[in-house]
Amino acid sequence: MAEPHGATALSARGGATTGPVLEVEGLTSSYGPVRALDGVSLRADAGRITAVLGANGAGKTTLLRTISGLVRPTSGTVRLNGEDITKAPVEAMVGKGMAHVPEGRGVIAELTVDENLRVGSLFRGKVGKDEFDRIYDLFPRIAERRNNHAHTLSGGERQMLVIGRALLANPRILLLDEPSLGLAPRIVAQIFGLLRQLVDREGLSVLLVEQNARSALSVADVGVVLNLGRVVVTDDARTLMADEDLRHAYLGF
Repeated sequence: MAEPHGATALSARGGATTGPVLEVEGLTSSYGPVRALDGVSLRADAGRITAVLGANGAGKTTLLRTISGLVRPTSGTVRLNGEDITKAPVEAMVGKGMAHVPEGRGVIAELTVDENLRVGSLFRGKVGKDEFDRIYDLFPRIAERRNNHAHTLSGGERQMLVIGRALLANPRILLLDEPSLGLAPRIVAQIFGLLRQLVDREGLSVLLVEQNARSALSVADVGVVLNLGRVVVTDDARTLMADEDLRHAYLGF
């Protein structure tokens, strides 16, 4: 069985991590009488993909919503780049270096692809043409459809668009909630491969919430397994992938 939470996280690609961008300590959140998170602690290190895994109802989405300020915790602390942001307003998060892509591929259907991307730059002020060109280089599929209305895009194209829109905010850490949901395996592999490139080449940090544990662990450096709002284990992604008992008990493969 993998090491308990609190063990030093190592990159699955080799070497020690370079320090936390995001630190969560003792985070507890509730919906009325239901406690969705129960003392969750984790860290997401610079230039690493940290995958948060678990079954439906484990608390994964609530974790991201609490970190980004959409849900207020009843206790615990969230620090971004060493700054306590636990009580920071949601609208301040982008300026502090965090971008959150929620589940559901929330494009603005009536706007074109290009107009949707420009929405992602609003919190930064002026954004140069070269930055938009970079997003289109990363996602050639949406570049071909830049003048199309977003409602005409496929599910995979919409997912690329919302990730591209988040990247235009120039985050230090990207929070992604179930990006593989409803997509063909080929598209999932393409999107996860791109995330890996952004992390390795540009030092982006990613906190990835996924029910598709196999795909997530294939690109992640560190895995955090949640069950009923609590951290069961935190370890190197390859170690978790190889642990059959843990996979069968909590990850469903």
